[in-house]
Amino acid sequence: MISNYSLSNEQILSEFIQAKAILKGHFILSSGLHSDTYIQCARVLMNPQSAEKLYQALAAKIINKLGNNKPDIVVSPAMGGVIIGYEIARQLGVEAIFCERVDSKFQLRRGFELKESQKVLIVEDVLTTGKSSLETFELVNQYGCNIIAEACLIDRSNDNNISKKLGVELISLIEIKVETFNKDNIPDHLKKIDPIKPGSRFISK
Repeated sequence: MISNYSLSNEQILSEFIQAKAILKGHFILSSGLHSDTYIQCARVLMNPQSAEKLYQALAAKIINKLGNNKPDIVVSPAMGGVIIGYEIARQLGVEAIFCERVDSKFQLRRGFELKESQKVLIVEDVLTTGKSSLETFELVNQYGCNIIAEACLIDRSNDNNISKKLGVELISLIEIKVETFNKDNIPDHLKKIDPIKPGSRFISK
């Protein structure tokens, strides 16, 4: 049974390290914060065998946490949440849709719909500040849906109150502590490195 499947933190990190998905340098995250570490989930999700282990482990945690409170549908923010959202929905046996930015605001497109009172699970790849999640919540709430939880592969928020901010339970496969800095508080060693903006929020339309 999938609910019995699990991976240790060491096994999870090993998958990311082998995929060269944990990068070092000077990065501007989608949140606008600066960091010397960037977690590129797309790298580890390139390998279907590695990705399946992570999907199954996260799906098992979701099933065990939610019990009989199964979602009707999974909603993910594009781009990072699209693949993981689809796979978690497949593991749970429900539909998956994603929202995407139009003029900087999340919208449902491509014929995607939500129905009033549907139970929704929000799924992301990496959670840092919760900005994309909160924007996704705002969109979903416009349809009168019931958001039952948020799930992500990696919680790098360094914030014990992130669940309180979201207003629902946060289910992550692993927590990784990574220091972040605002633009006025960048340490000297990072200032010497030209920053890179790898996040999907910066991709030109």
